[in-house]
Parts: sequence; C-alpha cells; structure tokens
Amino acid sequence: MPARLRPTAPIAARAILVGDPGRALMLAQELLARPKMSNHARGLWGYTGTAADGRELTIQSTGMGGPSASVVLADLADLGVRRAIRIGTCASLGTRALGDLVIVSEAHPGQGAFASPGATKAPRPDAKVTAALQDRLPEARLGVVVSLDSLYRPESDLPSILAEAADMQTASLLATAAEHEVALAALLVVTEKSDDGELREEDLEEAAKRAGGAAADALSP
Repeated sequence: MPARLRPTAPIAARAILVGDPGRALMLAQELLARPKMSNHARGLWGYTGTAADGRELTIQSTGMGGPSASVVLADLADLGVRRAIRIGTCASLGTRALGDLVIVSEAHPGQGAFASPGATKAPRPDAKVTAALQDRLPEARLGVVVSLDSLYRPESDLPSILAEAADMQTASLLATAAEHEVALAALLVVTEKSDDGELREEDLEEAAKRAGGAAADALSP
C-alpha cells in the first residue's frame, strides 16, 4: 500500500504531474476521455482516463514543494508509473519572458530542497522523454533550473548557480525518479519575473493546456 495516495481507480504506467489540484482537474478534462478520480486523499487530486492515443494516462497533483512531490512520485512508482512529465511553473532568473516554456535540462537543489543522499551532480531528466518534448514543442528552449524551498527570498540569498529559472519541485522529483527508476522529464511555464510581475491566470491556463497536450504526446509509445 502506498504511503500517501489512496487510489480509487487504476493508475496508468505513464503520468503527468502538476502541483495544483485544480490544474490536474483542468488537464484531465482537457486531455482524457471519461476520466475517473484515481486519488483524493490529502487533497492530492488525481485522474486516470484514456488519452488521445487510446491508452491510459494518469494526471496527478503533487502539492507544493519538493517534499510533497517526492513522496507522491514514490507512491506512483509503487503503483506502477514508469514514465512521467512534470508540468509546473517557475520564476525567471534571466531573460526568459512571462509565458515562456522551459524544458528542463538539469535541476540543482537549492538550500532546503531534497536531494538523494550522496548525490554529487544535479539530477538530470530522462533523455528520451526530454527529446520527445523538444520534438513536440520546438518553441520551447532547454534551460537549467534551481529548485528552492521558497521562491520569496532576497536575491542575495539565491545560490550561486547559473540557472535561468527557479521552482520548488523539479530537483526533488528528478532525484526521486532516479531512485525509483522512473523516466521523468520536466516542462515549466514562466509565471513570475521581477521586472514584469506575474503571468495572467488566463494566459497560464492556455500555456498549461499547450504543455499538457505536448506532454501527453511525448509520453505516447
């Protein structure tokens, strides 16, 4: 029995992971035929249904932050998930504009972020799943991400890492994926930038739908 999830419907071998339960519901309605709620324990809504390719796909919320995301992915691995894509949000640390899509090339754990014991390198996403995302989203560029315990901190407290964006989950998910032999990639929407404020909610929804469709295609056999 998984530690946190309490599945009420079968879990597919492939999954899209999002932090926000509401976004999981939105993507389930957008991408799945006849989705069934596969988890509601702890408010971590998850759905399983038939994707456009005729195969089962699970869309699961992971909550906020690395610790929550890592235990959810560990449970999904125990339930049979073998390939997954994180669709999340991030803050630009450089030239990435609001609404840009960032395909993660590597993710550095910042202070407070979970990392595998003894890890000496930043965890990297699965090469095949990442390449499939690149094929389906030619407008998205690869980028290095730093995963922090909080996005709201003085710039002087940011780690000295050459990263283009910051989020709160990707490094933890990649470390957990490596531990549990899950092929994982990550696709992030830039929703914050210090000079430009925040992405409008309607624009975020459209970007998430575009990202979700590409992720579902990238996870096709």
